[in-house]
Amino acid sequence: MTDTLLEVKGLKKYFNTPRGQLHAVDDVSFTIERGKTLGIVGESGCGKSTTGRAILRLLEPTAGEIIFEGQNIEELSDNTMREMRRDMQIIFQDPFSSLNPRKTVSQTIMEPMQIFNLYNSKEECMEHVLHLMELVGLAERLVNTYPHELDGGRRQRIGIARALALEPKFIVCDEPVSALDVSIQAQILNLMKELQNQLGLTYMFITHDLSVVNHFSDDIGVMYLGKLIEKAPADELFEHPMHPYTQALLSAIPVPDIHYKTERVLLKGEITSPIEPPKACRFAARCRYATEQCHNEDPEFREVTPGHFVSCLRLGEF
Repeated sequence: MTDTLLEVKGLKKYFNTPRGQLHAVDDVSFTIERGKTLGIVGESGCGKSTTGRAILRLLEPTAGEIIFEGQNIEELSDNTMREMRRDMQIIFQDPFSSLNPRKTVSQTIMEPMQIFNLYNSKEECMEHVLHLMELVGLAERLVNTYPHELDGGRRQRIGIARALALEPKFIVCDEPVSALDVSIQAQILNLMKELQNQLGLTYMFITHDLSVVNHFSDDIGVMYLGKLIEKAPADELFEHPMHPYTQALLSAIPVPDIHYKTERVLLKGEITSPIEPPKACRFAARCRYATEQCHNEDPEFREVTPGHFVSCLRLGEF
C-alpha cells in the first residue's frame, strides 16, 4: 500500500485578461508518494511554476482539490492554512531576487522560525541556524554576510536552508538550479538528494531540463499549455515515451557523443493560444499525427499501462 502525501485533483488556475481567461493550469491531477520526487517538465509558459504555487496556495486555485495528508487545504481557513505552511515550503528559481538584500544569511534563515515562534530565545534560534548552515554546506564564517557578497550556489544554499527552517514534509522546487553554472548545478542537486534521504523530504521538482529531471525524479509529468499530457516513472518515460510532444522533447536532449545518431523530432506550426483555448487537443496544431478528431475533441488523461498516464486520441496508431 502506497503512502500518498499529496493528491491533486482537477487543479485549475485561470487569469483574467482583456482578451478573456488565460488557462494557465487546466484540469491537472496527480499524486506524490511520501519521500518521493515528482518531476514536472515542459517548455516556458506551460504552467509548471503556476501549478507549484497553486498547490501551496501562494496563488489561489480557480478550481480543484489539493489534498495534503488526507486534508483538503482548499477548505482551510487562513489561520489553519498558515499553520499548514510549516509542512509545505518552496525553493525559488532565482537565488538572488528571492533573498532580501538587507538581511544577512543568519537573519534570512532565522526569519521563518521567528514568525512561527519556534524557539524561546534568540540563542536557541541561532543554534538551529548554524545547524542548518552546516546541513546545506555553508561555512559558519558566512553567518553575517549579505546575498550580494556570495555566488549563486551559496545563495541557493541559503534558500534551501530557509525552506528547511520549519522542518517541512513537502517542498516545491521551482527550477532551483536553472540560474546556476553547470558545475554548481550538480552540487546543489546532490545536496538536495542527500537532504531528501536524510530528512525524508518529498519534492515536486519543476524544470525544463530533461537530463536533470531523469536523474533526480522518481516519476515525471510532462505539461503542455496548462495540461498534464503524460506521467510515468522516470525510467519508463525515457524508455517508452508515448505522447508525440514527449517524444519531441526527448529527441532534443544533447548527447555528448559525436558518433551518436539520433532522429530529431522537429515541431512545426503555431502554438495554440492559452486564452480561451478550444475544446481540443492543445498540441494538435504542432503534432505530425493530428487528425480532424484531434482538432475537435479534448483527449482524456488515462492510464495506458500500470503507472503510465497519457493524454492522446491517436495513441497506439503511430
